[in-house]
Amino acid sequence: MPQMVELFKTYRGQGFATVAVAMAYDPPASVVYYSESRQLPFDVVIDNTGSVARAWGGIDATPTSFLVNRRGDIVQRFVGTPDFAALAKTIEKLLKEV
Repeated sequence: MPQMVELFKTYRGQGFATVAVAMAYDPPASVVYYSESRQLPFDVVIDNTGSVARAWGGIDATPTSFLVNRRGDIVQRFVGTPDFAALAKTIEKLLKEV
């Protein structure tokens, strides 16, 4: 999560957004504690029904991350920890697109 926070802080002024989604099995109180204690600077939502995970094609493992372009197309899906250097390069490329 610290690397996700850094990506967000680096690119948020350029139109980059991050939303963290807690899974249905995550206890809501734990999610709130985690996000508050780490002062996450982006939105954190709780998928208490599993509908968000289903809408994104199903999530079999966490962490799973999606990179979405300005048009709403999924550009990349990462299961596990992404290569953050490569991810930053892709974000920079996508932010230049109109």
